Amino acid sequence: MTDLMSRAAGRHRPLVLLTAAMAVLAVVAAVGVAADPRVLTGVPIWLKPFKFSVSFALYAATLTWMLAQLPRRSRIGEWAASVVVATSLIEMVVIVGQVLRGTTSHYNETSPLNAALWQVMGAAVMLLFVAHVVVAVTLLVRRAGDRATRWAMGFGLGLSALGMLVAVPMTQPGQTPADAEGITGAHSVGVPDGGPGLPILGWSTTGGDLRIGHFVGLHALQALPVLAFLLRRYLGGWLDERDLVRLLAVAGTGYGVLTLLLTWQALRGQPLLRPDLTTLAALAALVAATVLAVTAVVASRRRRPELALAA
Repeated sequence: MTDLMSRAAGRHRPLVLLTAAMAVLAVVAAVGVAADPRVLTGVPIWLKPFKFSVSFALYAATLTWMLAQLPRRSRIGEWAASVVVATSLIEMVVIVGQVLRGTTSHYNETSPLNAALWQVMGAAVMLLFVAHVVVAVTLLVRRAGDRATRWAMGFGLGLSALGMLVAVPMTQPGQTPADAEGITGAHSVGVPDGGPGLPILGWSTTGGDLRIGHFVGLHALQALPVLAFLLRRYLGGWLDERDLVRLLAVAGTGYGVLTLLLTWQALRGQPLLRPDLTTLAALAALVAATVLAVTAVVASRRRRPELALAA
């Protein structure tokens, strides 16, 4: 573990520095949430920088760990990671800069400057997405880590890319509020942005919210590797590598479907905690299918020794 941490720290220093910088910014933004009385779109003005800095800190730390799994250094992977660092910094500079100016960063085209900054953010996000995919391909082609870890990283990177894509509807013309001049998008569906929301997260409690699927998808990057670690630690003596991979495939597939289901629910204008019968039925089907798939993996594990003896 110590060797892996040392290799991670030396494998891509810009990612390490980004992690540290975002951790510091998260503390500063948290102080701002408590000390700055200003409110923007219904929440403390420093809440967005806080959430984004925490997210970027986790993202950069996870990519650092993933690159350390490579058997040897990859110039393409490290170059792509450097693009991730640069685009992440651009996005955070715009977000914090707009907070200091007392206005919003996302969807804001109320002035030429605001429009230019929003377009810069959009271009940065597109570049980040491409770089993210390059890192994912590099890790898979170079066969980073053991088989289970590689599957966990592959699903995590793929689903986090899906999480980025499900945010696209926020910027589409249909999401532009009819009564908000200069605003070109929204994360809420069926209700205006800035209405009642869940604590800290801010997700709408009165309408759909596209940030939910976006959030869940993005953090597959951490969830799947953590699941792989837990499975290996607590079930590694009972399940072999093939079983671990199958369970990770089941979990990754279910996670992806859940991301799409949450986005579908939001697009239909439903609050997360007030799903209709159709949404509940879809969720129940997903849970049932996942349980059946896990049961099938476990059952095949139990049958294997008997088949070996019979042979």
